[in-house]
Amino acid sequence: MITPYTKMSRRKLEEEYKKVKKEYEDYKGKGLKLDMSRGKPAPSQLDLSMPMMDVLNGTSDCDEELDCRNYGCPGGISKAKKLMADLMEVSPDNVIVFGNSSLNIMFDLISTAMNKGIMGSTPWCKLDKVKFLCPVPGYDRHFAVTEYFGIEMINIPMTPEGPDMDMVEKYVNNDPEVKGIWCVPKYSNPQGITYSKETVKRFAALEPAAEDFRIIWDNAYIVHHLYEDDQDVLYSLPDECAKKGKPDMFYMLASTSKITFPGSGVSALAASEANLKDVFGRLKWQTIGHDKMNQLRHVRFLKDSEGIRQHMSKHADLIRPKFELVNEILQKNLAGLDIGSWIKPKGGYFISFDSMDGCAANIINKAKEAGVVMTGAGSTYPYHKDPHDSNIRIAPTYPEIDDLREAAELFTVCVKLVSLEKIINS
Repeated sequence: MITPYTKMSRRKLEEEYKKVKKEYEDYKGKGLKLDMSRGKPAPSQLDLSMPMMDVLNGTSDCDEELDCRNYGCPGGISKAKKLMADLMEVSPDNVIVFGNSSLNIMFDLISTAMNKGIMGSTPWCKLDKVKFLCPVPGYDRHFAVTEYFGIEMINIPMTPEGPDMDMVEKYVNNDPEVKGIWCVPKYSNPQGITYSKETVKRFAALEPAAEDFRIIWDNAYIVHHLYEDDQDVLYSLPDECAKKGKPDMFYMLASTSKITFPGSGVSALAASEANLKDVFGRLKWQTIGHDKMNQLRHVRFLKDSEGIRQHMSKHADLIRPKFELVNEILQKNLAGLDIGSWIKPKGGYFISFDSMDGCAANIINKAKEAGVVMTGAGSTYPYHKDPHDSNIRIAPTYPEIDDLREAAELFTVCVKLVSLEKIINS
């Protein structure tokens, strides 16, 4: 029977602290140098896509509807639009294919809204205040974009169903200064939560006070399942928005960054006809066309949605054991101690851990002192300010399995050590 730390006598706590402190010092003596700070694919995952480098060579036919080596098709070649549309489960007519980074598209959308306005609306830079809703914990790079432009960010707590929709509706429907919300709707970063059908329907039913309000629907992990026979299903926001007569209310993003090569994938924007016309109005001045040779490589390598499914199954086979290992170690070392909680995701790239309040930064610092670098404390919140100092994003994909085991074991020792210090000194 495991006794929670919060129920232990002071004598037992001090005995446990002495034992855990010794374990921690032993880890410090190992001279570990492990980096778990970002959710990067491991080299073995990148190896899966190396055959893509051979689908084009000096004798390849590069002619699709046009010669892909030349100018043209600023919205992407037709087969690439079809591939990305199938990935996002929308019509190719509603897709523009961009370069390697969906983050770049999102930055450009916000930048344009600030400087030129959306579909004729007042540029945000001319307004007294602009606000954005931020489901938390969330994706640090989303928050970095809105912080860069000086947009006020408002925390929206995540629930097992997605963002707290009572709060979302209150802000969006009543405050014209609220111009958007960041969303990672499937296998969210970092919790791995997929928005429920009811949540998606409530998003589509919003009645924004701002005519230029937009949902940034960043579907980064749409096909990133861990299990073949146990996958989350995301209800269609485009379909629901169409039913409500609000097709312009969202921008959907996706990319092949964690499907093929993060540094040289393909990204895409899916949106309404009016939104795409607005985007094309500036795209024609930004570029004569994105990398069509890279689009062609992806089409010929991945082929279609079934090809993507088969390819992602290989990814899952490589990273599933890593997620299961971390969960196993957390369960073995921390379950029942009442000093932390975590979510076992079915997909995505992260495991979200919540420590006791006021402990996350110290846990991360302890891990770093012992040679394991993790995502910085507060990174999953706007302005890097976690109000509870409790959320820690664990990124298990990059390390080799033996290194990951070492890092996860050390992490649990750090959680115990910091939690014991907090309880003993309180």
